[in-house]
Amino acid sequence: MQKTDQLLKLENQLCFQLYSASRMMTKLYQPLLKPLGITYPQYLVMLVMWEKPIGSKFTVSEIGDLLLLDSGTLTPLLKRLELKRVIQRQRDSEDERQVIVRLTPAGEALKQQARKIPEKLLCQVGKKTDSLVAMRESLKILVADMLAVAEPEAD
Repeated sequence: MQKTDQLLKLENQLCFQLYSASRMMTKLYQPLLKPLGITYPQYLVMLVMWEKPIGSKFTVSEIGDLLLLDSGTLTPLLKRLELKRVIQRQRDSEDERQVIVRLTPAGEALKQQARKIPEKLLCQVGKKTDSLVAMRESLKILVADMLAVAEPEAD
């Protein structure tokens, strides 16, 4: 087999390993998030919201920038979280183009329920924390490198 053929093998693709790991991570989170009544993408939004005290405000674009999501993907997630009453959305009175998102008391209460999720996931995966921290840091660098060369999205 030629060297170029080896490069085309599925098992040699970084993209496939990242894709597979992402899908498996989402699958492992599902039963942990079920008692909270949220999906994995909604959990990511809530993680952003929990980083600031209740009452703090985020714009949709700030959340999107942190999660690397466009508003077309993020808006339906936020609408569903608002229906669950864990966040509140409203137009910015100073700039009608901006939507402000705030954590509600119910959203803060959800944080208390979510506190054990990272620990439970680590127990399921069975990896040493040091190796997972190193992997996370390597992935941060990879994402930053890819963002640096990615085509800017057209608005």
